[in-house]
Amino acid sequence: MATNFWQGKLVRLRAIEATDWETVFNWNLDSEMARQLDFVWPPQSKEAVRRWAEQKATERLQNDSYFWGIESQAGELVGQISTHDCDARAGNFEYGISVREEHRGKGYAAEAITVVMRFFFEELRYQKATIHVHANNEPSIRLHQRLGFQEEGRLRRVVYTKGQFYDELIFGMTAEEFRAKYKGDFRA
Repeated sequence: MATNFWQGKLVRLRAIEATDWETVFNWNLDSEMARQLDFVWPPQSKEAVRRWAEQKATERLQNDSYFWGIESQAGELVGQISTHDCDARAGNFEYGISVREEHRGKGYAAEAITVVMRFFFEELRYQKATIHVHANNEPSIRLHQRLGFQEEGRLRRVVYTKGQFYDELIFGMTAEEFRAKYKGDFRA
């Protein structure tokens, strides 16, 4: 029986397709989601987002930095997850994730994270995952604590949005902690 490494019980991770541009364009209009991830981005044209999606759909993978769409079992694009700052020599990687508000609380983010971590720990030999979370993003803080991440640090007042400064929290999980928590069942 064939299995798909990227398929979980709730989601499937897939490449961004050029046809995803309109969905992403509409997501980019959500200023509150942008604020939790980074900052309120200036508007982009439909053409710019279309070209971004085309570029993502055709770019070559390099340096273990990947960008996946998170698709529900019903085939709907519900979010995105990407890896960055990957240091294969030291075995450390970081990631960012976003799930649309109407799809939060359904386990999609948790499962997408565990699939990515399983890939990096079990296939690429990485040994540590790190995530930076703004202190005003309580749902992400709770998610990462529930997944077993340890708070490793706090950068004070490095995020500015909505007229206020916020801390940035740094969470981490080692490959050994991941294996102990999930004991071979790498789905959240």
